[in-house]
Amino acid sequence: MTQLFKLEDYLTNGVENIVKGAIRATFKNPRQSLFFAQFALAIKEASKRRKTAEESGVHIPPFLIASITSSCNLHCQGCYSRFNEQCTDDVPNGQLSTNEWEKIFLEARSIGCSFILLAGGEPMIRRDVLQMAGTIPELLFPIFTNGTMLDSDYLALFDQHRNLIPVFSIEGHKDKTDLRRGDGVFDKINASMEMMRSNQLLFGASVTVTTENLEEVTSDSFTGYLRSLGCKVIFYVEYVPVSAETAHLAPADAERRYLDQRLNILRSTDDSIVYISFPGDEKSSGGCLAAGRGFFHINAQGNAEPCPFSPYSDISVKNTSLLDALQSKLFQKLRSGEFLMEEHAGGCVLFEKKELVEHLLSMD
Repeated sequence: MTQLFKLEDYLTNGVENIVKGAIRATFKNPRQSLFFAQFALAIKEASKRRKTAEESGVHIPPFLIASITSSCNLHCQGCYSRFNEQCTDDVPNGQLSTNEWEKIFLEARSIGCSFILLAGGEPMIRRDVLQMAGTIPELLFPIFTNGTMLDSDYLALFDQHRNLIPVFSIEGHKDKTDLRRGDGVFDKINASMEMMRSNQLLFGASVTVTTENLEEVTSDSFTGYLRSLGCKVIFYVEYVPVSAETAHLAPADAERRYLDQRLNILRSTDDSIVYISFPGDEKSSGGCLAAGRGFFHINAQGNAEPCPFSPYSDISVKNTSLLDALQSKLFQKLRSGEFLMEEHAGGCVLFEKKELVEHLLSMD
């Protein structure tokens, strides 16, 4: 008999495994290990809230992605946000205030979310939001940053609030990183990692995986480089093409199999780093986890979107709740159909089926 896939069990086990891995990875850092031991208790409480909601027919994802600003100080090649005009040099009107983000984070905690991934733009532009997030220790905030804005004040903030974890975006070694992010960026990232290591602060790395850098970023050489700097978590994020001209960069089945094989080897031979793949093997997770199945996205203006790579919304949390957003018509249509379970060529199923998403959005 085929065993039924249980999404809630899959997500709960995944969250617990991430924390167990983090405790192992930070074993030699007493303050950080103590934080994760306490955070493990908060996760159990959050899991109970999600299970109670599930029993009443409401599915709560453990992850929320929050783009706390649309401003950025870099112009990276192939940036999805800039291509879709969601990322700018200035600070557009209408972005959520510190108090509005605090309301969202506190509600996320109350309904059972455990991880809020802070993105942008460049999230370290919003020091006000990061300072506020640090005061909510029951939530873990990975901060996906380009690594160019770390200073002594931020080091003090990260030392005081161990739930704030910078995740530095890097494309491989110097040549590949500077090619995409600009001359000199690799050296700035390297310097930021050195500062974190010398201050015994936990940090991670985020790698956009393409057909061109796959072997390099999963190599012993590159992971060993990050390990030597004290990196404790690596997120491998599959590239989502910004146009048909860049579609060849998105990993296909062969590249995904290679990534899975390398991750299995790395995880079995190196417990000093937590390796996370996104979206990972969608078949084992019952399909794409967007639109509230495993996570959803709040953009800088407060619109609830299926994911950062599917910037469509029919509801704003500025004038409603996260629970209402999770039950939006668009999210329900995406979850009720087979759209999130379908095969796709690369990167992101919702990006590939954006015309379908647009059609669903236009329906009454």
